[in-house]
Amino acid sequence: MKKYIAEFIGTFVLVLIACGVAVVTGANVVATSLAFGLVIVAMAYSVGNVSGCHINPAVSLAMFITKKISGKDFIGYIIAQTLGATVGAAVLGLFVGSFKNLGGNAAQAILVGSYGEIGSIFVALLVEIVLTFVFVFAILGVTSKIQNGTVTGIVIGLSLTLVHLIGIALTGTSVNPARSFGPALLQAFAGSTTALSQIWIFIVGPLVGAAIAAFIYNAISKEDK
Repeated sequence: MKKYIAEFIGTFVLVLIACGVAVVTGANVVATSLAFGLVIVAMAYSVGNVSGCHINPAVSLAMFITKKISGKDFIGYIIAQTLGATVGAAVLGLFVGSFKNLGGNAAQAILVGSYGEIGSIFVALLVEIVLTFVFVFAILGVTSKIQNGTVTGIVIGLSLTLVHLIGIALTGTSVNPARSFGPALLQAFAGSTTALSQIWIFIVGPLVGAAIAAFIYNAISKEDK
C-alpha cells in the first residue's frame, strides 16, 4: 500500500505543479518543460525509494514488460496514478478558479494547420509514440545499473524536459496517460468539447511507445551467450 500512496502523491504533484505552470504561463515552452522535468527530479528523490517513482502508467507498463514489477503492482500503480492525476487536476482547478483549462493535451494548431483535422490526429499519435519511446528508453537505460542511483532522478527529469521542448507545440506533450486523463476528465465536466474526444491518443500513444521501448531495450541489453 505504501507504494501506491507514493505513486498517488507523485502523480498528484506532477499534475498540480507542472500542469499548473503550463496554465499560468500560457504553456510557455521553456517554463513548462522545466516544470515537468524538475517535478520528476523532486519526486524521484522523495518517493523513488518507496515506489520507484513511475508516476506514469507508460513507465509502469515498461517496468512490467521488463519484469521489474508484478502484475498486481502494475494494476495498483495505474489506479494510484490515475487517482493522483485527477485529484491534482481538481486542486489545480481550485487554484486558478476554472476547470476549463487544466493543461490538457490535444493535437495543436501547428499539426492541424499542416495536416488538417483528421491527419493531425494520426500525426499526434505518432508524436506521442516516438516521444514516449525516447523517454522510457532513457529510463530503462539509467535504471539498469545500481551505480547510477545517485543520478537517476536527474537523468529522467532531463529526459522528460527534453521531450517536452519539442512536444509542447505539437500535442502539449503527454507521454503519460494519467497526466492526460486527470485534466481531460475535469475539463470535460467544465464543458470542453475536445478534452475527452482526443484522450485515446494520449493513452494509446504513450503505452505503445513504452512497450516498444521495453521490447527493444530487452533485446539489445541481453548478454551474448
